[in-house]
Amino acid sequence: MKNNLKNLLAILALLVIFTGCKKKDYSLGDLSAPTNIIVNAEIVGQDATHPDGDGSGDVKFIITADNALAYKIDYDANNPVDLVNIPGGSVTKKYTTLGTNTYTVTAVVYGKGGTASTVSKDITVRSDFTPDPAIVSNLTNDATKTWVVDENVAGHFGVGPWDPTVTTPVWWAAAPHEKAACCPCFYSTTFAFKKVSAGNYTLQVASPDGAFTKTGSLTTLPGIPGSGAEACYSYGGGTNTFSFVPASSGASGSTGTSILLAGNNTFIGYGSLLKEYEIFELTPTYMYLRVQGTETGNAWYLKLKPL
Repeated sequence: MKNNLKNLLAILALLVIFTGCKKKDYSLGDLSAPTNIIVNAEIVGQDATHPDGDGSGDVKFIITADNALAYKIDYDANNPVDLVNIPGGSVTKKYTTLGTNTYTVTAVVYGKGGTASTVSKDITVRSDFTPDPAIVSNLTNDATKTWVVDENVAGHFGVGPWDPTVTTPVWWAAAPHEKAACCPCFYSTTFAFKKVSAGNYTLQVASPDGAFTKTGSLTTLPGIPGSGAEACYSYGGGTNTFSFVPASSGASGSTGTSILLAGNNTFIGYGSLLKEYEIFELTPTYMYLRVQGTETGNAWYLKLKPL
């Protein structure tokens, strides 16, 4: 009797093990990619007299699609791809390149299981902007004025999130002279802003000790090595034009004006930044800038003084 019972228990145990090891079937359901994508671009102020808008540069985008779960958009195919998340598929973008310009906009719509569909369209937008004369005068002295990073003050360099509601370097801020030991070029590089004529400006960068930057795809400067630590790297200096544009970040507490650099061989302060430097404060003796880093999601802060 005991043997029969043992045999029965052994059979039941095998059945439990077999049942527990049985392969389960999973189904993701319908993985149809989004369809019927429509990108509606309303250029603010557009009418028969102003076909490219009212000069504000504002465009309201509304993206719709069937089977859509999330939306992203790249605002300009002429720049590196930068897909921005759009909750609900609706957003307003301010284009700041002066004059009338055509942009190729690409929308990416995501569906179940990571499926995605893409559509592009061209829009033509006009952006007009006249900076406050005090900003021009304080920056250039209405002729030429040279600036350097002010190593003597706390927070002359710092970083925080690229977020219009956060306007201080909450992640890290440099102490006075903090980069002197590793990267003296950060403090010896000069930035000469020149007013050539009304509406025409140039920036000349002179860096006898090299450029303070990161390497590879994180730098905006030519000739920097493909890999290496943040440091000073050989850089021959350069001159490019720049323009004043309305700030595109939407951040509060600034002048609403940005310095937009042309070309790829000039920079301000740190060579791993994008080209639009928002002016938070500018007096004859002090300049405080905020700029997006080449690592998306980072906002860098710079304090400069006249040389």
